[in-house]
Amino acid sequence: MKITGIHPDEYAEATRIWESSVRATHDFVTEADLDVLRPLVAAAFGQLEHLAGLRDDDGRLLGFAGAAAGKLEMLFLAPDARGLGGGTLLLDHARRVFGVTAVDVNEQNPQAVGFYLHHGFTVAGRSERDGTGKPYPLLHLTL
Repeated sequence: MKITGIHPDEYAEATRIWESSVRATHDFVTEADLDVLRPLVAAAFGQLEHLAGLRDDDGRLLGFAGAAAGKLEMLFLAPDARGLGGGTLLLDHARRVFGVTAVDVNEQNPQAVGFYLHHGFTVAGRSERDGTGKPYPLLHLTL
């Protein structure tokens, strides 16, 4: 696996990866939530300060990480790419190259919470609602 850039013509594929990842890991998210979030996520790719893709040896996009102002805004992997070290590669890249020192994570996604805690993040705060106002608590993590 390797880290590369993501071209605008790959944003649709990255959005599909985001959705498949959310379906696999965020069992609290509803279909209505996905319908609202999908266009927001697709639009965010072109607005992020930093964006990196994780690729297999054939160049297929397996996941991505996006960051802005030292905060990890996105890190998602295709379900079949989970558990292979790609998340760690993306996070290490985001920390080293993008200067990431913070991330918000859904409290209801214990796998993600554990991943970030394992990589040295600590809980700095908590919000009862996510960025869209939904009752999905967020943990604010920092290094």
